[in-house]
Amino acid sequence: MTIHWIGTGLSSIPGLRRLIRDGRPVTVWNRTLAKAQEAVGDLSNDIRAYSPDALAAVLAKGDVVVSMLPADQHPALAQMAISKGAHFISSSYISPEMAALDEAARSAGVALVNEVGLDPGIDHLMAHDLVGDYRQKAKAGDVISFTSYCGGVPKHINTFRYKFSWSPLGVLRALRSPSKSIRDGEVRDVERPWHAIETYDAPLPTPERFEIYPNRDSLPFVAQYGLDPDWKVDEFVRGTIRLKGWKDAWTPTFEEINALEGEAGEERLREIADQLWRNNSYTKNEADRVVLFVALRAERGDKTVWHKEWVMDAHGDRAGSAMAKLVSIPVALAVEAVEAGQIGPGVHAAPDDPELVAGWLVEIGQIAQHLSKLNHLKTAKSKISL
Repeated sequence: MTIHWIGTGLSSIPGLRRLIRDGRPVTVWNRTLAKAQEAVGDLSNDIRAYSPDALAAVLAKGDVVVSMLPADQHPALAQMAISKGAHFISSSYISPEMAALDEAARSAGVALVNEVGLDPGIDHLMAHDLVGDYRQKAKAGDVISFTSYCGGVPKHINTFRYKFSWSPLGVLRALRSPSKSIRDGEVRDVERPWHAIETYDAPLPTPERFEIYPNRDSLPFVAQYGLDPDWKVDEFVRGTIRLKGWKDAWTPTFEEINALEGEAGEERLREIADQLWRNNSYTKNEADRVVLFVALRAERGDKTVWHKEWVMDAHGDRAGSAMAKLVSIPVALAVEAVEAGQIGPGVHAAPDDPELVAGWLVEIGQIAQHLSKLNHLKTAKSKISL
């Protein structure tokens, strides 16, 4: 079984180096050989220039394809993997095109594993853990509130309250996208994220106030996380978290991108992205920070009967950025799980198996400076630290 790891961008390296250091057979693919050699040349000589045809020529039954390429390239790679009897892994969301490959993957006996990065990925693990934990005490009619907020933020705060580790274009496009979530038991449609920015007091060892907003469509995850139909969902949101003061710092950007339209608007959006990159990108070896908070609360009548929350705070260091570690290490864990037969054929997101969830969270605890599961109903807020 050969692991074909495609892409050696900033979010790829820690997980890739982990697999190579562990002695696994890894072929590293990248369009620019020099970039790949700089990233892992001290560990591997099996580095090749990537093209779909070159990969197809050597891909064999039982191999694993890991794509760290843009998400729109994943369905074609997954189809190639199926045709060769190989597995496929990415950190990206499951697109409709990827979901449509489930039957073919099952027939071929291969796993297509997605959503195994940071967000989506680690947040899924925490959600599955909380839902599984709560289910032991749940009763029909319980009123549920679920929140999940994740974000990369600068460790050393700048006036813009944000820094970019890759092209800002994706961030700007996301800010022009609507979201769906649940608030007060009803679907909440938000046209622009800045219309729904709120504060969030994070229960870190030193309490800290952030700003949050809903992101994408949260509704499919009600079923994905296994919430019981007998529970009444009052709130359900997966969102983004930013530093306090982010809204004020970004208001001029919001106003400009909101007015852009058509081809000229797309061209201007690219110009804005280039300017933001010049003014607010991370310098070499500058430490970043990732925060993630996933909480589940249940009420029965007028009483809160269950309320726990996963809290993570991770900082980058010389071994890599926090973002790169938290995206690529779970990808490497998915490779190991597929090799071990712990993830079966078909299209999958991050695992919900309690044993895998627990093991992966232990691994994440070795990356983050702080990872704990809080019980908010205990006055001491007891911590289950990993």
